[in-house]
Formats: sequence, C-alpha cells, structure tokens
Amino acid sequence: MPETTVTVDLAYGRTGLPVPLPADRTTVIEPVQHDAAADPRAVLRDALRKPVAGPPLRERVRPGQTIAVSLCDATRPQPREAMVRALLDELSGIARPADFTLLVATGTHRANTPAELTAMLGAELAGSMRIVNHDSRDPEMLRWCGTFGDGVPVWLNRHWLDADVRITTGFVEPHFFAGFSGGPKLVAPGLAALETVLTLHDARRIGDARATWGVCEGNPVHDDVRAIAAATGVDYGFDVVLNRDQDVIAAFGGDILQMHAAARAEVREISMRPVPGRFDVVVTTNAGYPLDQNLYQAVKGMSAAATVVRPGGLIICAAACEDGFPDHGSFREVLASEPSPAALLAAVQARPATVPDQWQVQILARILTHARVGVHTGGLSAADLRTAHLDAVPDIAEAVAAEGREARICVLPEGPQTIPYVV
Repeated sequence: MPETTVTVDLAYGRTGLPVPLPADRTTVIEPVQHDAAADPRAVLRDALRKPVAGPPLRERVRPGQTIAVSLCDATRPQPREAMVRALLDELSGIARPADFTLLVATGTHRANTPAELTAMLGAELAGSMRIVNHDSRDPEMLRWCGTFGDGVPVWLNRHWLDADVRITTGFVEPHFFAGFSGGPKLVAPGLAALETVLTLHDARRIGDARATWGVCEGNPVHDDVRAIAAATGVDYGFDVVLNRDQDVIAAFGGDILQMHAAARAEVREISMRPVPGRFDVVVTTNAGYPLDQNLYQAVKGMSAAATVVRPGGLIICAAACEDGFPDHGSFREVLASEPSPAALLAAVQARPATVPDQWQVQILARILTHARVGVHTGGLSAADLRTAHLDAVPDIAEAVAAEGREARICVLPEGPQTIPYVV
C-alpha cells in the first residue's frame, strides 16, 4: 500500500525545491519563524543608539575621524546596504561618506566582483563609496599586530588598522566550527592574513570536540577569534538576526563581545532544536542562494545533518552549487588527493595546513567516516562528486525510498539555519 506523503519545501538555489517524503516517518526541523521587523530602519537605528554595552555610536566618533566598516562578503546574506545606510544616517553631521572605507571581509575567499558589490550595497553606495576587497594573500594589504590567543600570529588589513574608528557589521547564525558567525569573526578571519586564518583553523582546533555548532566559550577557534578582536581593537559592533526570508528581525550594537553574546543568545533560541534520537536519513540544504553557491560552503549543511544522523546512515544535501566546487582554490584538489575518506582525514590531520581549503576538507572527511553522503545539485556532475567521495542524488524522494520503509527521516529545509541536537 503506498505511503502517504508530505511535501517539504527545501531552500535550494534561487527557486527552492519541493520534495515528497513519507508523512508518518518524517520529522521536519525548522527555525522558529519570526515576522520581519515592522520598521527595520528603526530596529537598526536603535541598535546604534541603545547599545548592549558601552556608549551609543555617535558618542564614539568625532568629526574628521576616518571610519573603517567591515562587511560580510557575497557568500553571506547580510543586509549590507541597510546597515551601511543606518551608519551614515546615525553619523550624519559628524562623519561624511568620504570618511568611510567599506572593507569586504573576504577572509580567504576570492574578491567580490563589481556586479556583486552592486548587488550587495546597491548601485548608489557601490558607485559612491570607497570599497576595498580584503586580500589575505597580499602582503601590501597586511600589517603585523602580534601574537594573540593560543599562539596565533596576527596580521590584519592595514586599512582597518589605519582607521580612527573601526566598526564591524554582520549577521549572527550558528557556525559549524566557530560556534556562531558575526561579531569578532568580522576581524579575524574576515580581515586577517592567510597565515593567521590557517592557524585559527588548523587541524588541532578544528578537530576539538568543542569546535562545533553553538559553542563559543571553550571553543578553541572562537576563543582565539575573540582574543584577536579584543587585543587589536573594535570601536563598535553591529550585528543583525535574520529570519528564513533573510529579513531583519532584531539588531544589536555596542562593545563587540557583549553585543555578540546578546545576539547569539537570541539566535540560539531561534535556531537550535532538540530531538530525541538519531535518524536513518537526514535531508539537508545549505539554506539556498547565496549560501549554496558552491560545494565548499555546502559542507556546513552536511555538518548540521551529521549532528543527528546515525552511524552509517545517509545524509542527502540539496545545494545548487552554481559556482561548482568552486573552481578557484584547492578544495577539489585536496578532496581528490586520497583514495578514501578515512585516508583523507588521516592525511589532513597529519600535515600542517598550507591552504585554507584543508579545514573544510577535514570536516567533510570526518562526516564521511561517520555516514554516507549524497548531493542533489545542478552545478556538479556525478563524476565531479565522485572525486569528492560523494554520491549524486538525482531524485531525493527515490533515494530516501531506497533506504526502506522502516527508515526514520529528518529534514532540515533551511540547513544550517537550524541546528538539531540529540537530548
């Protein structure tokens, strides 16, 4: 007798993907949905005027000072234009647009193109303000700051260091090895040198059990991220919380570490959900465009699924991967360098990190030694996926059915926007 199905809408690419799944065996886990703020401009303004800790923004800036603003790059759904306009409005009469430098905190990612910058900031801001793509590999862009945290050698963007006032802007969500995004991450790794990032994300730190979703204090990655931001100086932190439609629902401002702690407490309540046990199949995503542009980023969705899949179970990740692996960087090359996930994990853990892609490889290899992983994508072929030790899943419903009528199924339609944990 055919099973009754329920259609689950997955966040996939630019359009979404409906998938029919067995109704009585499927558990759908989503973030607590919040409506968009009725007046997002007021919410942003209040975060600048009523900070979590410390004085309001206007009291921290004097006329004639230069201001550096750190922004997420194009792989993140930050409402950059709205946040930059809030800064400009709030500092009107104190600072001119010409006093600002907008720094795209690429970390080790590629530079954003002019078209991407226009999409990120709007045509007016992109065409009128000074914008600098951070380059972690360009020694002319970097300056030595010292050694901080647990022996992290720190070089940061010189435009950031030269500014009289430094403001981070970002959005907060659970992060698969740093605990949460936003806040001090907009300094390092966002504006740091490659060597700094490689140390922050080395095999020892990434391999620590505390380097995981929702953990900051005691997490060796985030402990050092906070130490760098505190030691090198941030004048104001400004973060937002978004709903599944990427609308602003809350904003936080003030001294960066206290601001970030308040923001992530809010996100924890929205995005982390308990489940009573592990599942045979977990269907996940990387939250759709722009977060699922490549396989490298989609590892985050797989990591969210790995928290609740049984050993030997099946993870299916739906990610459009418009940008492929991506083609730039060494992610594909490192994934293909060993014959099996176990050999890949051992190799990555045994050698010092020399390229940034190794930490994503380490996490993916660890997932692959725990469970089988298939990918539904239009951006990579089955042969491409095989080089990464992954299986192609042309039809998600068929792949789930092949696991048998007793298989318990979990679905994370928003991928890493919702982090389940076993209680």
